[in-house]
Amino acid sequence: MIAVVIPAHNEARRLGHCLRAVQLAAREARAAGLEVEILVVLDRCRDASLAIARRHGVHLLELDAGNVGIARRAGAALMLERGARWLAFTDADSRVPHHWLLSQVQWHADAVCGTVHIDRWQPWQGAAVRALYRSRYDAREGHRHIHGANLGVCASAYERVGGFLPLPAHEDVHLVLALQASGAHIVWTAMHSVATSSRRDSRAPQGFGDYLRGLEEQLL
Repeated sequence: MIAVVIPAHNEARRLGHCLRAVQLAAREARAAGLEVEILVVLDRCRDASLAIARRHGVHLLELDAGNVGIARRAGAALMLERGARWLAFTDADSRVPHHWLLSQVQWHADAVCGTVHIDRWQPWQGAAVRALYRSRYDAREGHRHIHGANLGVCASAYERVGGFLPLPAHEDVHLVLALQASGAHIVWTAMHSVATSSRRDSRAPQGFGDYLRGLEEQLL
């Protein structure tokens, strides 16, 4: 079974878009004969995220951790208990492409690290910020970007390295570094890029939003 794990912290504005995209990817995978289950890990949500997730008929796990590493780790543990053989991770402010899951599993790898892109910049993020971002982002095969919004891991490889650490940031980077140290076969591809938000108000400290804000500050 393929398990999609999505941590969410007060994501009512974007979670519905995320889940519609994931469900489309799951539908394509199921049409190819694969079993797919989707889990939203609601971490300290005080908005309508729970109600939105319920409307989409996905599995739910509620936490009060305020920590994305703990949320991803708990979600992965639950889906491993349910029999997951492949763990696919994205974020609640992101939208995966329709071929996302099929593209991940076609490699028969221990892990697949994908790219992200921004398809809707905020009005205040002008041409200079966008150009600086693109000049520093290597969206090609063989890249070395690591994003929790676009990551797939074989269950056995994940368990072998102990899974996500309970970190408030960079839990995805630490997992991939542990996989590399273990000799895992990792594919670095841009074939299933995930659209992500360009918001400044990151849910996780030192996340993608903080990175974008740092680019803006460099141009002041």
